[in-house]
Amino acid sequence: MPDPLLPPRVVRVMDADGRHFVAKQHTEHDRYSGEIHAYRTWGTHLNGHAPRLVGRHDATRALLLTALAGVRADTVAPGSPEEELAHHEAGHVLGKLHRATSMPQGGAVGAALAQRLHGWIERALHSDLISRAEHNLLNRHAAILGNSLMDSAVCHLDYQPRNWLVGDAFGIYDFEHMRRDARIRDFARLEFRRWQAAPHLRTAFLDGYGRRLTDTERRLLESFGAIEAATALVKGHKENDLALSTHGRTVLSRLA
Repeated sequence: MPDPLLPPRVVRVMDADGRHFVAKQHTEHDRYSGEIHAYRTWGTHLNGHAPRLVGRHDATRALLLTALAGVRADTVAPGSPEEELAHHEAGHVLGKLHRATSMPQGGAVGAALAQRLHGWIERALHSDLISRAEHNLLNRHAAILGNSLMDSAVCHLDYQPRNWLVGDAFGIYDFEHMRRDARIRDFARLEFRRWQAAPHLRTAFLDGYGRRLTDTERRLLESFGAIEAATALVKGHKENDLALSTHGRTVLSRLA
């Protein structure tokens, strides 16, 4: 059945017994195989908070998932108690995933992130999306990431209200980006897309998560903003998405 809140290539379906499911088709094989791996490998850590993978069709890169009850958290009224509760529950659920998959500090994660950021920076420079001064600024943040020790965990990497469901139980979905990464990076989209304008939501989230950020982690989060800025600028330009490009400029201005 059509649903205006669902992205393209995602539909709700119902079987003969009245059970509800979500069918999702991928255009890229890597995203398809990555999401299958995420549900099979890490879905157990999110029991009761995530859909279950019940079917797949490799030829069309289609997944069949159980449907979670609830409404998308980004439809909740901004500033409402419901929004604050959603962030608290989001922190609680993400904390469960991170604690179950955490690994101690090491340099490999930071080095990989620095290399990835350098790639985005060069694409932005090649497309004349950043000045030389902004290029140098982003490179400084890449150097910080490359020289930092970070603990890692399995991360959602698109953890924001559009991928949360609020109802009788809190749910999360859209696992196509999920992989092991720097644990704090899972907070970046919330920090740069919502929390700066509503710091009480950051407080609610971290209360649910079970621990506050250290000074070192707060500084690292700023450097993750460099990744947020560079990717938003490049993707916004490529997809002719003015809102995404504007977001990239806003984050870059904060870093400056």
